[in-house]
Amino acid sequence: MYSIVGASGHTGRAAAEALLAAGKDVQVIGRSKDHLKPLVAKGAEVFVGSVEDSQAMTLAFSGAVGVYCLIPTRADARDLRAYQKSIGESLAAAIHEAGVEHVVFLSSVGAHHAEGTGPIVGLREVENRLNALAKVNVLSLRPGWFMENFFVGMDSIRQMGVLGTPVRGDVPIAPIATQDIGVYAAQRLASLDFSGKSSRELLGAATITMEEASRALGAAIGKPDLPYVQISYEDFGEAMLKMGMSESAARLFTEMYRAFNDGLIAPEEERSAENTTPTTIEEFAQVFAQIYNA
Repeated sequence: MYSIVGASGHTGRAAAEALLAAGKDVQVIGRSKDHLKPLVAKGAEVFVGSVEDSQAMTLAFSGAVGVYCLIPTRADARDLRAYQKSIGESLAAAIHEAGVEHVVFLSSVGAHHAEGTGPIVGLREVENRLNALAKVNVLSLRPGWFMENFFVGMDSIRQMGVLGTPVRGDVPIAPIATQDIGVYAAQRLASLDFSGKSSRELLGAATITMEEASRALGAAIGKPDLPYVQISYEDFGEAMLKMGMSESAARLFTEMYRAFNDGLIAPEEERSAENTTPTTIEEFAQVFAQIYNA
């Protein structure tokens, strides 16, 4: 059996679906049974529980040959770093107590830095906590910019005719579809071909800039000249607070965007067949257009 944390999310759902398609026994974990019904229909077992409850996770992980785990997004967490630490401690304790031998953890590109990268520092600390577990083979995945992050920009496109983030338009990024992350995680779990403690960057199909991404998305929605605008850190922080993000999260995500501009969040690995994933920005743009035009 394989246990999937966050199975109702983008990467967890994709990992579960890929493992089920490969004929594996899969247990999907989440807070809501209703959100997991589509996976149950495909043959998955359900475990309803919170990742903050280490005893529940120990029960969920018991008997699993492999676990896919992550830190669920909580942009409203009063203290985001404390939240990340708490979940990391819960998952590590459960993995240890359940005797799990293979773990794939969703981290991020830039996790090799000990400071200055906002919430990614918290993911680095979870990596270190998992790597400290004896007799557990840990593979930390470090993907680049999630393509799905561009969905947040739909309102600014509709209202102001621009796509914007705090990242400079000429900064190279490695956008990746979350589906590809989940599929990659499933492949590694299915084969159990990793040992010791290791990491793997996942760099999408190509390295591009925000300006290039804006043109690709614009072309798909009938706005081929869609301009890209760099949002100031101050305006970004204020906008996130208005959307319900906590002060802690807004500060850390602002730090993360600054780290992109300063070159801290950048791949360490050279692009290769192993860290290149299939979905192109043009292919994702078609999905973006479907939702934009709905």
